[in-house]
Formats: sequence, structure tokens, C-alpha cells
Amino acid sequence: MANHLKNEHSPYLQKHCENPVDWYPWGEEAFEKARKENKAIFLSIGYSSCHWCHVMEDESFKDDATAKILNEHFVAVKVDREERPDIDKHFQEVYQLMNQRPGGWPTSIFLTQEQKPFYSATYIPDEPRYGMMSFSSLLEVIADKYTKEKDLLTEKADEILRFLNPKEDKIQATKLDLSIINRVADQAKQLFDNKNGGFNKAPKFPQASMLDLLLDVYRITGDKETRNMSLHSLTSMAKGGLRDLVEGGFCRYSTDNEWLVPHFEKMTYDNALLSEVYLKAYHVSGDDFYKSVAFETIDFMMENMSENALFYSASDADTEGEEGKYFVYTYEKALKSFEKAGIPTKEHTALAEALHITAEGNFEGKNIVRIDDPAHNDIPYYEEAIEALKKRREKRIHPFIDKKVLVSWNAMMIKSLFKASRVDNTYLQPAIKSLDALLESMYINSELFHSTLMGKKPKIKAFLEDYAYLAEVLIEAYQSTLNETYLITATKLTNSAIEKYFIQGKWKFSRGEFETNADIYDSSYPSSVATMLSVLYSISSLVDVVYKKFVFKTLEIYSYDVMRQPISTPRMSRMVIRYLKDDVIIKAKEDTLKTYIKDLDTLPHPFSLLKNDTNDGFMLCNSSSCFGHEKDFKGIIEILEKR
Repeated sequence: MANHLKNEHSPYLQKHCENPVDWYPWGEEAFEKARKENKAIFLSIGYSSCHWCHVMEDESFKDDATAKILNEHFVAVKVDREERPDIDKHFQEVYQLMNQRPGGWPTSIFLTQEQKPFYSATYIPDEPRYGMMSFSSLLEVIADKYTKEKDLLTEKADEILRFLNPKEDKIQATKLDLSIINRVADQAKQLFDNKNGGFNKAPKFPQASMLDLLLDVYRITGDKETRNMSLHSLTSMAKGGLRDLVEGGFCRYSTDNEWLVPHFEKMTYDNALLSEVYLKAYHVSGDDFYKSVAFETIDFMMENMSENALFYSASDADTEGEEGKYFVYTYEKALKSFEKAGIPTKEHTALAEALHITAEGNFEGKNIVRIDDPAHNDIPYYEEAIEALKKRREKRIHPFIDKKVLVSWNAMMIKSLFKASRVDNTYLQPAIKSLDALLESMYINSELFHSTLMGKKPKIKAFLEDYAYLAEVLIEAYQSTLNETYLITATKLTNSAIEKYFIQGKWKFSRGEFETNADIYDSSYPSSVATMLSVLYSISSLVDVVYKKFVFKTLEIYSYDVMRQPISTPRMSRMVIRYLKDDVIIKAKEDTLKTYIKDLDTLPHPFSLLKNDTNDGFMLCNSSSCFGHEKDFKGIIEILEKR
């Protein structure tokens, strides 16, 4: 019998609707039940492609005995963190405060009936291990304590909330200057993995915003080491493992230093951000290899993770309860695939070796396809082998795809489409179509929403990241088409974001039920504050310089943290550099400018924008005044090269 999740839009919540646990969605119905029955609330936060969320569900939430304890003593509430990032953000802060370390998923929080947190954990095993008691034992202990010591638990919860919301917020400001550029380079060099690329040790994340920043630092300084760190990382990440050589697309992160064994889920934001940075690497290096990886990634998303011009949020790592099962091959099955494809038998051994396919395997006795030099791949029968392995996959059960539409993640993907269109015009119409579809389905009567299930009417209103990323892609659309409508809509969204989320230089991520602060740190993807500042700066350059004051105020407040440790805030660090270097705006008549849209990404100044104007020739301006006029575009390039 289905529980109270049966009518929810979230595919993650739908997955739990047949659990014997009597799950409720977050909301007043659950809280009223907790108050009425004097029960604590058990809150479980996860998402559809989370491996340990699946494990805890299989071990505990599908277990009748455990479910009986939960249902008898608690009100169980399930939250999809992608659908409700405000709830997740709030309780991640709770977890960190209570445990003095970052949290993770699943997040397991016990709350009083007034929704005050008094105990927190992440994954809890079904048997005693990892120095933890079993989930069922923990439930019994907490139920007993809640009955006998509720006042003490409530007191503890109140103390946690006081720490979480301090009344005074001290601000340390420091001077913003271009020394940040050398600091970025120096800190990156200290953390760089010279052998495998990337930063720090396993688990290794792509850190697209860091790689993007290093390419801009190279463009500004000519420091080849910053360029090479980014290019070497991108080449290493493309060898296979993190990048799926068979179907395309990038997985979430690598569990080793070599980018070989990934966590196999594929997220829209990773593929959006990586395709964008591979395109930038192509512009900086002139090497077609980076362009081909970018296009392959975009094509994968359009072919496999898209419907009605919108993009799904993620595909799973697990199939049939086994992580990576869909993606890997035994040596024998791989060779059978080569044989079926008509590849000469004498080539099989060498081909398998070139693809790192062995009898022993490189992942739990099976093989992840990988090549040594993706930038110069001349392996005989490579294309035929990849196609053969792809056909073998087609017979397997495909990982679950979460068909949720998130505004921010879609906007990131569509931004990459627009950037790709400036290299290959065939991407322009899909980009326009996707942006139109996103606006039509999620921006309704001037109200922006955050998420919905593909084809459903959205219910959850937008957060700062949705305004920021949607406005950013609208500006990208304007740069790629010079259609003023995009710029007008971006400005309208920005005004709404300022009104809703800006408070004296600081930005809220969410207001209302959970008022949470927006972060300046790039975690899974770039910070919503930094993205909002990028939008504000573009609008100050293209529409009205008054918007620049919001940028300065925010940068001033966060100046100490960004200037001291710029590598921790790559997108904010880029904004400081952009603020100090200023934009260059090239103004000309629309028809004249359209010829040069394709040149935008290779201009000598990394912070360059195009703007429709009525003047003859080309006017060259910064965000506050104009300083040059040229008859032809060649003259513009020459001026920029001398700056």
C-alpha cells in the first residue's frame, strides 16, 4: 500500500512511495500529526542518484521490522534535496554544527514535534558497524529518550538553533587588488596533481570553475603554467572513467587519483559546466580535441538526458542494486562484442589492451573503458570497438533517470549550448528552443519556479540560484543573438532577485520557511552569489551602471575571505578580477556586430561583451565610459591586444 508520497512530483520521493515506512512529504500534514500524537519527526534527505541513499532504503526503509518501529514512534518525512535545496541547506548547516564536520547524503535528522533538530547523522547502517549502532536500535533509544527526556532534547535543539542564527554578524573587509591573480596561481600550483591533473587527492572532483579561472588567469597574465594546469587536467579527465567513452558524458567524481573509477551517476550541472570549460580550453589552445569533447558531452545530454527541449536532472550510478553495473565489461564479453562487430580476430588482443580491458579488470574484476592519450587517439578499430560496446549496453537495464526539471541546472546546460553555437551554428536553434521552453514552463506570470517533473506544472518557487543562472543564460543568449528581449528579461529577473534576496551587501539563498544565507564557495557548482554578481556586472555594462554598486557592496563584504583564500572561491575570485579589470563593451549596429559574434570568445580581453548601438563603426567602452572608435573590427582587436 502506497504511503503519503504517492502524489509527489519528485521521482526520488516516488521511489519511496511503496516503502513500508509511512513517509510524508515535508509539510503541515506531517507536522500536525507529530504535534497531535506527541511524536518526534525523523527527517531523511536524499536524491535519486545518491548511492548511499539507495543502500539505506534497501537495508532499512524496505525492512518491515524497521518500518514498524519508525511508524509507531516517529513521523517519517522524506525530502528530495534537489527539489528543496532550502531545506537541505538548512539541515546541512545543522549537521555541521552538531558534528563539527561537513554532512552528506542521505542526511538523517531527528526533530522535535516543533521541527527543532536534536540529533543528526548521515547514512546509518542496519547492523552495528563503522562504530555506530544499528538504525533500528538508534530508533528505539531516541524514542525512549523523547518519551522520558523531551524537555532536555528541546533545550538542546534550541541551543543549536541559537548557534545557527547568531544575532551579530561580524564583517572583516580588506582591499580588493590584483594581487589576487598571483595568489590564485600560487595556491593552485601548491595543490595541483602534476601527474594526473586536478587538485588535492581522491576523491577528486572536476572543479570546473577552478579550471575555468586558470584559463582566464593565463589570458590575463600569459602564465603558461596556469594554462597547462587546466589543459592537463582536462586531458586527464577525458581518458575514460570519469568521462564515459562509450556513450559520452561525465560522471560525478573520481574515487581515485587517476580519474579512472568514478561515482557513476551523471549530473546535468557537471556536464554543463565541463562542456563549457572544454570549449574555453579549445579557444585558449586552438586544439580541436577540447572542442570535440565539449560537443560530445553536449550531444550526449541532448540525446540521452533531454525531453521537449528541457534537460533531466541526473542519471543513476546503480542498476539492479549494483553500482556501475551498466557501465563496465568483462574481458570475455568485450571480445565477443568485437567479434560481432566484424573486427578481425588478430586485432582483438591489442585493441583490448589499448582500451585497458584485461582479464583481471580495473574495477572489481570488470573493466572501465579507458585510453592513454585521448588527445591523439590513433587506435586501429577504435570507433568500431566503441560502437560494439555501446550495442552491448543497449541490452542492459539503463540506470534510473530522474526526469525532474531544475531551472538552475537547465540554465547551465543551455548556456553551454549558446557558447557552442558560437563555434558551430547548428547548436543555436536548440539553444533558443531550450531557453524558450524553460521560460515558458518555469517563468509563469512573472513568477519564477525552481523545479517540476517533466510535463507537470511547477509548484516550488525559485531560489537565488534559479534567478542567477537563468539571468546568466539570458545574457549569454543576448550575446549569441543580439536579441534585446533576452536582455530585458534578464534585467527583470535581476531586479526581482535584488528585491527578494539582497540585504545590505549579503545575499539570501532562500526566504520564507527557511531563510538561509547564500554561499560564496563553489561546491558542486559555482556559488549563486558569484553567479548573481556576474549577472549584475553584465547588466551594469549593458543596461545601467547603477547595478555596479550591488557588485561592489557584495565584494567588499566578502573581500577578506576571497582575497585570503581565492582558490576556495574560484567564481568569486573571477568576479574580483573582472571588477578590477572591468568589462570591455564593443558597440555597433546589430547587423554589423552579428558578423563578429563568433569571435567573442577569442577576444584578447576575457571580459568582453557585445552591445547593439546606433553609431557608425565600432565604439569601444568600459562600464563607465567610452575610449575608442574604430571603422573596422580589426582595429578593435589591435586596441585590445595593447591593453
